[in-house]
Amino acid sequence: MKVFRTIAELEIAPGTGLVPTMGALHDGHRALFRAARAENSRVVASLFVNPAQFDEPADLASYPRDEEADLELANAEGVDAVFAPGLDELYPPGFSTWVEPDGTGAEGAARPGHFRGVATVCLKLFNLVRPERAYFGQKDAEQISVVRRLARDLNVPVEIRVVPTVRDPDGLALSSRNVHLSPDERDRALALPRALREAVTSSDPPAAVRASLNGLEPEYIEVVDLGHAKVLAAAVRVGSTRLIDNVLLEGELT
Repeated sequence: MKVFRTIAELEIAPGTGLVPTMGALHDGHRALFRAARAENSRVVASLFVNPAQFDEPADLASYPRDEEADLELANAEGVDAVFAPGLDELYPPGFSTWVEPDGTGAEGAARPGHFRGVATVCLKLFNLVRPERAYFGQKDAEQISVVRRLARDLNVPVEIRVVPTVRDPDGLALSSRNVHLSPDERDRALALPRALREAVTSSDPPAAVRASLNGLEPEYIEVVDLGHAKVLAAAVRVGSTRLIDNVLLEGELT
């Protein structure tokens, strides 16, 4: 597996699948790598904690980082190349051009500026790696919607692929932020996936989720349209940890 630190080192090749990540890799990322491996002749992963998509400095500072473990996992999953640039490589001095997406839903309203950072870094990665396909996890539903619109509106020749959410045996969606949960907070957090799962058959899914969160206060509950599918999504805070999750309401993830 090759590791590239600079844009100048990057190699462009046909048949590339890109998995954008911020590191702290887990089994959810394994699923993305495996999906990319199955559909492409070459798999590239990015490893970059993007400060532009953090709306809270404390969240950026506490984001888990372990590049050595991340590279080991990527290599074990057959990733061909990892692009792990420093901050100045993607945001050099004088950088001042941003992608400002509209229609970012409740997640965008809850995190001002977040999707500006997401859209900008994704467009940069698409331009640099030139993938035929890019892979994202279902858990980040609003992000998928934003990136798909970006590719459509700016005529970026990349197919956005969605991989179902990977969960721990207790049902909690895998997230790099789960490491911040205490045992008691983790138990409380299980109310989120349970409420979403049980609300799917309700006549008013958002109301059903709100009534079943067992004391957790939602930042939002909304239905997100992903084009070929709709998901029921919610965000909550458990202690100081912010968690998002969603379940499929209709259609198929592609």
